[in-house]
Amino acid sequence: MTNTFDGFGIMNKVFRPDPTLDVGPTTTTLDGFGISIALPNSWDGRIMNRGTLQRGTEKSASGPIYRDAAGGRTSPVVHIGNFALPPNRGDFGSGAADIMGPGHLLIVLNEFGPESVGTALFAPTALPTRLDPTKFSPNALQHRLPGQLGWQHFFTDGGRAFCLFVILGSERHARKLCDAGSTVLSRTRIRPR
Repeated sequence: MTNTFDGFGIMNKVFRPDPTLDVGPTTTTLDGFGISIALPNSWDGRIMNRGTLQRGTEKSASGPIYRDAAGGRTSPVVHIGNFALPPNRGDFGSGAADIMGPGHLLIVLNEFGPESVGTALFAPTALPTRLDPTKFSPNALQHRLPGQLGWQHFFTDGGRAFCLFVILGSERHARKLCDAGSTVLSRTRIRPR
């Protein structure tokens, strides 16, 4: 099954969660704002843009351009996890991180504006597809929650600047969670704007 973005800035598909780390056959593909992700069975995911679509606005190669209340360009945010995502989440996963269990994994892909492309912070090219559990630390979390580890990586892909932020539910399951996350990242595509 393939889902496309709904025209209101939210790719909203709800799945029945399974707490196991099944990375077997793909059951659905999220596709919106020039980003597509083939999700494993029983995972949950959203692609959204918190801006509003104004009639007659300019378009990019990956779709219409969304604006905030002040007229500034807003960018898409992706949340995917092996658990049911709550409806209210911050751009970097607050709200979702608060309900994670030890066997849970949250992947956040947050796009930055075109002014970030070519800067030193976003110099690495291409979305990482291999997560290394030794790079995760509780110090990388926005706010520490018992047992959780985080990692973030800034990069440019398809002429677009992103931050990949990943939260592991526990150090004990780090290797297995990183393997599952690597599978999902290898099924993710970013198209140029």
